[in-house]
Amino acid sequence: MSMSVCIAGGKAIAVAAGLFTLSWTHSVEKIAWQESWTATKEGLVLKEARVKGSGAGMEPGDGARRQDGWWVWEPHVPPLPELVLAASGATVSGWTLCDAGGCREFGRKRQASLVLRPCTAVEAGKETGE
Repeated sequence: MSMSVCIAGGKAIAVAAGLFTLSWTHSVEKIAWQESWTATKEGLVLKEARVKGSGAGMEPGDGARRQDGWWVWEPHVPPLPELVLAASGATVSGWTLCDAGGCREFGRKRQASLVLRPCTAVEAGKETGE
């Protein structure tokens, strides 16, 4: 069962759909990276990863295949209780989170780290007005 995901950074809390894509540009290699995630009761589950090339710390994973110019694979990692994203402002891009409601960029400027985690029903209801 998919849940909502809460995004906390500084004082802000936002809610996104339980299925989302997180993308960014690698700070050293300047190559695009994307991950598809879902929020479940067990935690955040990484469903698929995609990278436009390879380089320092960004080799395609086991079983990767070429698809539309991307290396694509399905990582086999356990659900994470939360995902912490650094927001130094010193990298080439921020983090872009896309869901059914559109895309939002976080962390382009220096700020506290962002924390993504599955929302409780109370948190999701507060943010969506339910």
